[in-house]
Amino acid sequence: MYKYVDRPLSGLDEGCRFLVWSMRAWVTAIGHKRCPAQLLAPAFARWRMIGGLQPFHRAMVLLNRDALDTLAFCPMGCSHVSEHEAVILELITSLRDRGPTATRETLDLVVAEESVGDMLDTLSKIGAALAIAGIFPGEPVANPGRSH
Repeated sequence: MYKYVDRPLSGLDEGCRFLVWSMRAWVTAIGHKRCPAQLLAPAFARWRMIGGLQPFHRAMVLLNRDALDTLAFCPMGCSHVSEHEAVILELITSLRDRGPTATRETLDLVVAEESVGDMLDTLSKIGAALAIAGIFPGEPVANPGRSH
């Protein structure tokens, strides 16, 4: 999480930026009483992530409903990653980097116990879709001045 929190978006790879944008767009859509999946679908299709739309939407619904704390997301135009955005990025990369047991331990601190298994499965599906699309989040970009 600490490799992402308060980092400028320009210092993150495409996968991280896509996920942060997706989180913010989902929260914005909910705030405007619009269907977030319908709003996100064109961007997910453009990024070859359409297979990840349903799991992403499910993860956000679970976080919205079962998070142990009120999660805070930055507005769309914010140039840095919030603490809770960083936690979600870390949860997705944690499955690959640390495995399901360690990720489950982290999820125990984030969502209600009855949602941990569902969240773990959903995060796995998001990670698989990101890998298939070729944008699985990696380390922050070494040269933050570089733009995509």
